[in-house]
Amino acid sequence: MASVLVVEDDQFVRSALIRHLTDAAHTVRSVGTALEALREVAHFRFDLVILDLGLPDLDGSEALKMLRGITDVPVIIATARDDEAEIVRLLNAGADDYLTKPFSVEHLAARMAAVLRRSRAGTGEAPADGVLRVGGLTVDPMRRQAELDGLRLDLTRREFDLLAFLAGRPGVVVPRRELLAEVWQQSYGDDQTIDVHLSWLRRKLGETAADPRYLHTLRGVGVKLEPPAEGVPGGGPVR
Repeated sequence: MASVLVVEDDQFVRSALIRHLTDAAHTVRSVGTALEALREVAHFRFDLVILDLGLPDLDGSEALKMLRGITDVPVIIATARDDEAEIVRLLNAGADDYLTKPFSVEHLAARMAAVLRRSRAGTGEAPADGVLRVGGLTVDPMRRQAELDGLRLDLTRREFDLLAFLAGRPGVVVPRRELLAEVWQQSYGDDQTIDVHLSWLRRKLGETAADPRYLHTLRGVGVKLEPPAEGVPGGGPVR
């Protein structure tokens, strides 16, 4: 079960969410404004935040940016907006998933379960010692730590999930659709979502798309992670 913060200003919707989440044995706190939400996450540990966009003090998208400045807690956006460009922007800004209102309790429960599985268990298929090794890169899904040539990488939760998923399949070209399904738990989406996170991850691995070492993009096919070829000069993590 999880500790959940509900950020919703509509009292009817808020009460219904609290009731259903409590019935499912989750621990629930709730607020009606963005500033209250920021105070809550600063003082309490949550496993998940359900964030409405239409808040009275700040738009939920601005609240999401502020939340991401202080915590990596998973965030599910609850919105009446169904514009695809807006949804992609929110995912790129750090949202883990979204639900378009009105939604069923069953739909919410399924999305919550998927997000919580990713945040708690990590991804990747680890060997017996639990650590994935690709060249000078090591990824520990259990501890959610990654190192490059012995130096710790400072990764966001999503960057780590993406790296661990690819490290568990070294040398294998993973289709973008599979990345969206397994890392983002999305059945569809804009390739920009993946490209943005790959760009951030490449920077921290000390490489670029034009001069890759570990991350290789095959246009129109997918992405693979493999060790650098012998004799290729190494960069190192960028901090």
